[in-house]
Order: sequence, then structure tokens, then C-alpha cells
Amino acid sequence: MRTPSDHHSYPAHWEADVVLRDGGTAQIRPITPDDAQRLVSFYERVSDESKYYRFFAPYPRLSDRDVHRFTHHDYVDRVGLAAIVGDEFIATVRYDRIDSRGMPARSPAGTDPDGRLAAGSGPAPADEAEVAFLVQDAHQGRGVASALLEHIAAVARERAIRRFAAEVLPANTKMIKVFTDAGYTQKRSFEDGVVRLEFDLEPTDRSLAVMRAREQRAEARSVQRLLAPGSVAVIGTSRSSGGVGRTVLRNLLDGGFTGRVHAVNHAFPDDLTRLEPEGVPAHRSLRAIEEPVDLAVVAVPAERVPDVVAACGDHGVQGLVVLSAGYAESGREGRDRQRDLVRQARTYGMRVIGPNAFGVINTAEGVRLNASLSPQLPNPGRLGLFTQSGAIGIALLSGLHRRGAGLASLAGIAGISTFVSAGNRADVSGNDLLQYWYDDPQTDVVLMYLESIGNPRKFTRLAKRTAAVKPVVVVKGARHTGSAPTGHAVPTTRIPDATVSDLLRQAGVIRVDTVTELADTGVLLASQPLPAGPRVAILGNSESLGLITYDACLTEGLRPLPPRDLTTAATPEDFRRALTEALADDSCDAVVVTAIPWVGDSRADALATAVREAAQTSGPGPDKPVTVVHLEIQELAAALAGTGEESAPGTRRIPAYPAAERAVRALAEAVRYTRWRQEAAEPGRVPEYDDIDEAGAAADIQVLLAPVDGTADGTGDGVVAGTGDDADPGVELSAADTQRLLARYGVSVLPALSAPDPDTAVRAAERLGFPVALKPTASHLRHRTDLGGVRLELGSEVELRRAYAELTGHLGRPEELGLVVQRMAPRGVDTVVRAAIDPAAGAVLSFGLAGAPSELLGDTAHRLVPVTDRDAAELIRSVRTAPLLFGWRGSKPVDTAALEELLLRVSRLVDDHPEVVAVDLEPVVVAQHGLSVLGASARLAPPPPRTDLGPRHMPAY
Repeated sequence: MRTPSDHHSYPAHWEADVVLRDGGTAQIRPITPDDAQRLVSFYERVSDESKYYRFFAPYPRLSDRDVHRFTHHDYVDRVGLAAIVGDEFIATVRYDRIDSRGMPARSPAGTDPDGRLAAGSGPAPADEAEVAFLVQDAHQGRGVASALLEHIAAVARERAIRRFAAEVLPANTKMIKVFTDAGYTQKRSFEDGVVRLEFDLEPTDRSLAVMRAREQRAEARSVQRLLAPGSVAVIGTSRSSGGVGRTVLRNLLDGGFTGRVHAVNHAFPDDLTRLEPEGVPAHRSLRAIEEPVDLAVVAVPAERVPDVVAACGDHGVQGLVVLSAGYAESGREGRDRQRDLVRQARTYGMRVIGPNAFGVINTAEGVRLNASLSPQLPNPGRLGLFTQSGAIGIALLSGLHRRGAGLASLAGIAGISTFVSAGNRADVSGNDLLQYWYDDPQTDVVLMYLESIGNPRKFTRLAKRTAAVKPVVVVKGARHTGSAPTGHAVPTTRIPDATVSDLLRQAGVIRVDTVTELADTGVLLASQPLPAGPRVAILGNSESLGLITYDACLTEGLRPLPPRDLTTAATPEDFRRALTEALADDSCDAVVVTAIPWVGDSRADALATAVREAAQTSGPGPDKPVTVVHLEIQELAAALAGTGEESAPGTRRIPAYPAAERAVRALAEAVRYTRWRQEAAEPGRVPEYDDIDEAGAAADIQVLLAPVDGTADGTGDGVVAGTGDDADPGVELSAADTQRLLARYGVSVLPALSAPDPDTAVRAAERLGFPVALKPTASHLRHRTDLGGVRLELGSEVELRRAYAELTGHLGRPEELGLVVQRMAPRGVDTVVRAAIDPAAGAVLSFGLAGAPSELLGDTAHRLVPVTDRDAAELIRSVRTAPLLFGWRGSKPVDTAALEELLLRVSRLVDDHPEVVAVDLEPVVVAQHGLSVLGASARLAPPPPRTDLGPRHMPAY
């Protein structure tokens, strides 16, 4: 007997906050019976024309029957979603399942309590639905319908609906465009004066590209609204000269903010209309401000912030910078307060920087915004800077300023375009800034100090796209603590820091270790062209400093030319001539100039002029980066940076470093980044293999997971359910099931036969053929050759029985050891291949040499799945012990092509089937010709959510 679908529970996981096209936010959630009055009020605000487009006839009001129908859903065959701002609907969408005749249809019996179709539950349901939208006129053009379409399509796919149909009047061009621009495969027809659109809901490359392009534009616009407001209200401005609010107000004015500024404090006297000596309008509340306010800087105690947020929302404020502390950094109560802050702000369509933020800066001439605690507006430049720490933000701003931030009229070598210090980053994060900086013409280099990465999968995707057009340099704090800072509410990640580093490198991110290196690298990249290669010319007036620079180049993997010693008697003209010759030399890609002080004579200005002029007129051929290493010539750095009055616009500025190692490390990062850019321009491909049986693997997985899902009886050879309090609801596959699953993807595991006693071991060896190996499978002995638990090259029955007796005598009883007999594989290099699902980062493929290199030294490389053929080739070459694969010390090179193919096949398996949450192949013996997988294990679990493929949404709070 079928359970009525009306009994399905409210699907809370469909709730989401989204950023709209204009940068505002809205909440999307299922419509419930409690929304009846909201629906009526919403409909009353819709124009007659929009109602006509929706119902194809005049429809001035909704009847009681309509209201009941549009608010009562079963969340399977009939679903309605609403976009909400404040407490009001601004748009709705619904679908109704239909059959092949276009009549209402219902899903068959066999759905689980969440509405999903259970395995083996009978005929497939009708897989088509009719969809319809209605958007309030005042909110049309904000991208609301496009966002709703993404979410209703994801809901439909979850409910086994594969296709949408929509009937639209030809005059309703806006809605037709929503459907046609979505990127789905579609069919259009025209009948009886109505346009009928049918489109498949399976995501396509184009639909994903459309969704991500819309996501980028919306999130970039939301940040732009925060960084370029027309008016700012500082809420919590004190009457005294001190205090956070008054400090920010003064910084806004001192920086020359081009918009309007208001001071707000509920404690101001009734007769106070202007705050002196600043001379800005003073108000007791936002309501008293008679003009729009774009940005509110909140500097009041945490317990008063909710009232401030409500007042900002009612006034139409677009964004908040919350400087107030007392949130997640202060404990559980603070975390709850932080969640409430974000939820409240989002209900009004506002974005939040903070809480516990240091502030935001925009040096653009038309903005000049310093809504931060920094006492001065940095001079304009090409660096975009994001930090999750106010202290680090202060240090970076001060350090960059000292390095030569130029005159007020000139962009200096270390100038800033925009700066955001997000504090607890409860809402606006580094991902949002990457979206903004991606196509910001004022920013050439992105610098980021991160203590946590809330959505690593999205971060690497955005960073990779941004790095393709401009460098992204990251330093990550909290690398070894095992947890994020207390103020950051982020998903837990199990992957170690070395893995994070590999994944960032794969995305083209320049990861450095210290804040000093962050500034060093950023300054070089912002002021110099990218090097074409690793060849470095070194010249200067000190042989010793030249040799130190030479050694530093070798340490960083560069190819230095022999240093050119100009002697201590070299004049600025000698430097000019030598640098001009080096830049014209086709055998070098970059130049490092070294300089020590002259005795009794200061020639810093003259030397700076000579170096800059030589670099400016480098002659034909590609421009080459030039950097200077100086010892105790402080005035040289300022002169090279172009801070002198004689500097003219367009003059090339040269970065200077007080240590050769710092200059060379920054240059080496630029070389590696250039190489990544060149390779990214010709991306690899994910090969297709004719022998992969994707459908067969899917069927096996469904059966093997059935005991966990509770939907069918498993028929595999045996699974071991996860155990322990923290185990995921999955299954560890038996050896036979693991081998069968891997075989579906062309991965063969060398058979191993159980040997519970010596006689069985002999029979197994005779079946496989001598010579054989005898080894335990017990978890505490697996791969422990150091304990003598593996016996190889047993060529006869006598040797096998002797080995059996020794193992059971030394290590334990046969039933404790789980001994197996395996045919000997060709000699080669033992390696290990693993794939695992991290809840935050997604599927990660790992490779290393088996034993001590990977286990003791951590010499393992990692790539995000799916890997391309280029990724696979880089993966095996990026471990430090890679020379062992390519003929080290006269040994024969092994079959790396077969190894790369194995990596690609494992990557395809976990990418095609997210239920495969772990695969472990160890050892994989790579011989001169071919390879042998001697051990394999696999784990299955219900697939984790793929947030990168679903509809766009903001992080849940």
C-alpha cells in the first residue's frame, strides 16, 4: 500500500541563501502552509501584466483554493520554492509532476521517508514536470528567477525528475530568456499561441559554466557594493575623541572619502546636528538620515548589534562592516550570537564583513575609502590584500608602506588597490574577494593571509581561474594546530597541511610560508614582468654577495649564470652598462643586481637611476624582471621604488631586498608561477578508456551499499560496516568485492589465496605457480616488511612450509595473521596509490613510494580529482624520491606510462562514483614493463554532497 506523499517531512536541506545579480541577498526555501498570508501579500504587489504572463488571462487575486494549492505541497510531486527578503516573498517557483500526456502524475510506491526513490521499488516514476515562475515587478532584473531555476532543478533531480516543461507567452521575453540562457539541453515549439520549452535537467558543461559565471558576477558585485559605497554611516561614533567608531570616522575623513559620511549614536543629545571638529552630520538613529546609506560601519557592543542590524535593514543599507568583538572568538555564546548576526543580515539582503573585523580600504581615486582602523589610507597600487587577522593586516599595511608606497600622486611599488580584513569572516570570505579581484582592472596581484579555508573545493576552483589571469599569493596560518581559529565556523578537514599545499599548487596558487615572503613575492609580481624561464644573470660590486645569490638560486631550483663581478670600484654607469648587456642577452630570463655600500661615498640615488633607466630601455625581446639585493643601503630601496620627487609617471620601479635569499625566493615563485600559467594554457585531458564499465560499477555499488541504505539485500561476498563512534555510515569491502569493483575500471589485483594452514598454502602455491610470496593480511602486520612478516621468492614446497612455520612461530597463530599466498610479481619499485574523500576538499588522489618514503618522510604528492593526463604525469614526478622511477644510479627506468594510466583509472573511479570514499592500492610494484597491484582495499559510503555541482548558494549558517 502506497504511503501518501503528503506525509513527507519538510526538506530543510533545500533552504539556501543566495547572492543576486545586483549584489544583494535573498533566502530560498520551500513554501509551507504557514506562508498563506505571505503569498497573498506577495501576489497583491505583482502587476496585472505579470499576473497575465503567469496565468495567460486576467487574474487579479488568488482564491482560497489557489492559496491552499500553492502553499500545500508533498515535496515530491508538487514542490514550491520562494525567494524571500525580510519576511516577504519576492518571487516563487513551483513544479508539478506530469505524465507523458501532460496530466498530473504521482511518484510510485517505494520512496523513502525523504522522498527519494528506493532501490528496487518498482517501475520508474514519471520523470517530467511542468514549471512556472512569478517574480515581483520591483525585483525583476535582479537574477531572482535564474537563481530559483537552479534550485528547483536541483530539487527535481533529487526527486527523480529529469526534464522540465514550461509554457510561456511569446511576449514574456524575460522569462523565455531565463530558460534559454540557463545552458540546459532544450527543445522549443510553438502551438496555440504559446511557446513550449522542454529541457533536460542533467547539468551540462554549458549550464555549469553559466551558473558559475552568474555566481562570479553576483558575488563580485556584492563585494563592490561594500568597497565603493556612495555614503557611509559610522554607528557607534563617540562624542569623545577616542573610541573605535570615532577613529574610523576620522580615518574616513582623513583619507579623503569622496562620498557622504554620517555619525550615528543613540546617546547624542537631541540638539546635536553636526559632530565637531570633523564637521559631519550627527544623528541619534539611522531613521534620522534622510538619504540612502550604502555602508554601515558598526562599532557598538555586541549585545546592541541586533538592533543596529534591524535599523540598517529597515533603512535599506546594502552592507555592514562589523568591528564589534564578542562573537565566535569568545566561546559558545558568541558563536550563537555570530550565527544570529549573519542570519539577521541576510534576511534584509545585506552582506557582512566581520564581526571582529579590522575594516576595508579602497584607494581608487573616485572612492578613497578608509573604513578601517588603519591610521592612514595606503597609497594606490596594484595589490589586492585580504587577511583574516587584524594584527596581520596592520603589519602588512605598515610593511608595504615602509617598502616605498610612493607619493600621494604616484602609485608606488607596494601600493594597495583594495584591502579587506574580515575578522571572523562569518559571511564575506576570501572566496568572495577572489570573485571580485578576478576581473578588477585596478588589481594585478592578489595577496591573502588565511587561517582557515571554509570551502576548499570552491576556493581552489576560484583561485585556479583567477591565477590564470593574475597571480594569487597565499600564506596560511594555523597550519599545525589541527583546528581553525575559534572565531571561524568552518567545516572540519582531515587533510594535512602538505596536502593543502599540493592542492593550492595544482590550482596555480603561490603558497609562501611567512608574511614577509607574502610581501616580498607580491611586490616583485606587481612591479616586474613575469620571467620566461629559470635562467638568472647575477651582477654586482661584490663577489661574495654574488656567490651567495648564486647559491640561493641553486637552492630554489633556478639556473643561475656565473656571477659577473663589477668590483667594488664600479660606478653607477658600470651598473647601467652591465645591466643593459644582461637584459639584451638571450641566455638569461631574469637579472639580480647585487650592491654593497661604497666607502666614504653615497651613490644610492645615482645607482637607482642607472638601474631603473637600464631596465626601462631593455631593448628588443621580452621584458625581463629585475630585482636588487643590497646590503645596508637603505636609501637605495626607496629610490628604486620611485618615491623620489624626480620620478615620472610610467617609470619602471625595481624591488629591492636586504637579503639575497629573499629576492631569489620571490623570483623563484615567479618562475614557478610562469611555468604553471604556460601549462594551464594547454590543459590536460581526462582520457576515455573503452574497457571501463561505469554502469556495471554503479550496479555493484548499489548492491554493496544496500545494507547501509536499508533499501535492499546485499549480495556481495561480504562487507564490514564502519565501527566506532566517529565512523561514517559506510562499508569496508571484502577483498573479492574490492577486486571486482576495481576490475570494472581496468585495474587488476594480483590474486592472493587464503592459507589458514600449511597444506592449504602449498595447494594455493601449486595453483598459482612457484615462486610465491607468503604474507599476513592482519591490519597490524600489513606492509610491515620491517617485522619480517613477508617472505618472498619461495620457490618450492619445502621453502614455503619453512616460511609458514617461522611466521606462525614468531608472529602468532595463523588465524591471527590471516596468511595468504600470492604469485611473485616482476621486480620493480614499490609505490602506493590512494584516493580519499575529504568532507571539505572533495576527492583527493595521492601517490608516493611505499614504505619509509611515504610513511616516515611524508614524501607523498596529491591532486584533486578528476586528474588529467598532465596531472598524473606531474604527480609521479613531484615526490622527492621520483628519481627512483627514472633510472637512479644506473638502475633501469620503470614503466611510468603504466603508472600514470593506473592513476587516471583510479581517478575516474572515484570521480564517476562519489560513493567510493576511499581506495588504497599498496603496494603497486612498477616494473620495467607493466605493473602489479599486490594489495587493494576500498570503502563505500552514501555519497557526500557535491556543493560544487549543486545550485549556487552562500555558506549555511
